[in-house]
Amino acid sequence: MTTPEVSPSTPSSPDAGTVVIDVEHFDSPDAQRLRAAQRLEIDRAYGGDTEPGEKPTAESIAVFFLARDEDGTPLGCGGLRVVQDGITEIKRMYVRPESRGAGVAAALLRRLEEAAIDLGSPALVLETGNEQKRAIGFYEREGFSRIANFGPYAGVPTSICYSKVL
Repeated sequence: MTTPEVSPSTPSSPDAGTVVIDVEHFDSPDAQRLRAAQRLEIDRAYGGDTEPGEKPTAESIAVFFLARDEDGTPLGCGGLRVVQDGITEIKRMYVRPESRGAGVAAALLRRLEEAAIDLGSPALVLETGNEQKRAIGFYEREGFSRIANFGPYAGVPTSICYSKVL
């Protein structure tokens, strides 16, 4: 997939301190480290890899972002995969534990929403797990509505799916 036209970086909201969000290759070393940390957290919560469906790859992700502090330290990441009818799915949204609560996730989500609009997506969808209480609360606070589990998540009791019309 091609990367949509996006500005090179987006400064975060004042709540997040000095955070810059840039397009990053899905397989860059920093992106791999953040995704590996996310995988460890999820595996601990569920006793192993329980993700249904096709795992995202550099080829299937339309755009991927990294949030970094003023020193260039990676704080979080997130990407978009185009699914059905041009709708985009948020994949690998993650913020390091020590950076949570500082507005990094909200800044990343704003950037993902902008990129989805740039892709012509009418809505965002996502899946999270029932043990990820902070993620559930975050998406609900950010205006996402619970929907029936879709695609590979249909019938998966640990999956919770959300949507937000753009």
